[in-house]
Amino acid sequence: MNAPVAAQDVLHGLSIIDAVKKAGVEYVLSVPDLHTSQGLLYPIAADKQLNLVRVCKEDECLGISAGLTYGNKRSLILMQYTGFLYAMNAIRAVACEYRFPAAMMIGMLGLEEGVAPKDSKKFGLKIIAPILETMEIPYELIDTDADIARIGPAIEHAYTHSHPTAFLIARRPLAS
Repeated sequence: MNAPVAAQDVLHGLSIIDAVKKAGVEYVLSVPDLHTSQGLLYPIAADKQLNLVRVCKEDECLGISAGLTYGNKRSLILMQYTGFLYAMNAIRAVACEYRFPAAMMIGMLGLEEGVAPKDSKKFGLKIIAPILETMEIPYELIDTDADIARIGPAIEHAYTHSHPTAFLIARRPLAS
C-alpha cells in the first residue's frame, strides 16, 4: 500500500500555469517533454488564454521568444534538461549576450526525490545548476506548490531588467 502524499510534497501543474499567466505570459514554446507533459504541456495546450507554439528543437525557442519580446509579448520556454543542454549556444547568444528575457522552465526528468539537482547521481542533472550559475542565469528550484510563488516575480524581474531566468521543475507536476 502506498503512503499518502503530504500536501507539502506535491506540485500542481495548474497552479504553475496560473502563476505563469499572472506574470503576463501569453505564449508557451515547447518541444514535448516527458517530465512535464501530463501536468503542464497538456493543460497548456487546452488553455484558451495561452498560445502553445510547438517547435522541433529547443534552440528554435530562443529566436521565437526574442521575436515575441520585440512585439511586447511574454513567453515561456518549456523544455527538458536535455533540451536545455542541446540549446546551450542559442541560450548563450540570444538570452545572455543579447540580454533577452527568456523565461525557461526546465523539466528535471529523473531527479531523485528530495535531492538537490547539484547532488544528483545523474551527471546530466548534476551539471544544470552550475551551468546556469556560470552563465549568470538566475534560477528557482520548483519542487512543491510552496515554490510556485517565486515564478511570477522571477518572470517579472527578467522582463523588467532584460535578462534570462530559469525554473528547474524537480518533480512531475500533477495534472489536477
